[in-house]
Amino acid sequence: MKDSLNVFGEPLNECSSSPKTGFFRNGCCDTSDEDLGSHTVCTILTEEFLEFSASVGNDLSTPMPALGFSGLNPGDQWCLCAPRWQQAFEASSAPKVVLSSTHQGALDYIDFENLKKFAVDIN
Repeated sequence: MKDSLNVFGEPLNECSSSPKTGFFRNGCCDTSDEDLGSHTVCTILTEEFLEFSASVGNDLSTPMPALGFSGLNPGDQWCLCAPRWQQAFEASSAPKVVLSSTHQGALDYIDFENLKKFAVDIN
């Protein structure tokens, strides 16, 4: 696992324990070299984003009990792949973000200024 630091260079805060999120399903947006999708952006999902994600082939709303996935809803916090957030941003469908829970690895894909525009935890 890579250092668990957020975009401010501080210890990474938990994103969500219900639903349990993260590449490691530890509630945090931790990452490693095995995390090819870079599940590093702590988001607060919106209906608009969920519809966008489904439209590009990643349906996050539909439950898949066989995989232990109950489906996501607007308002859920979720560790989203940084490239997917960037794609949604470019399509004007990006969800809000919790910067204190967003891994610094997201900055490999997303401009920090763009993340700040969607942040819920800064003034």
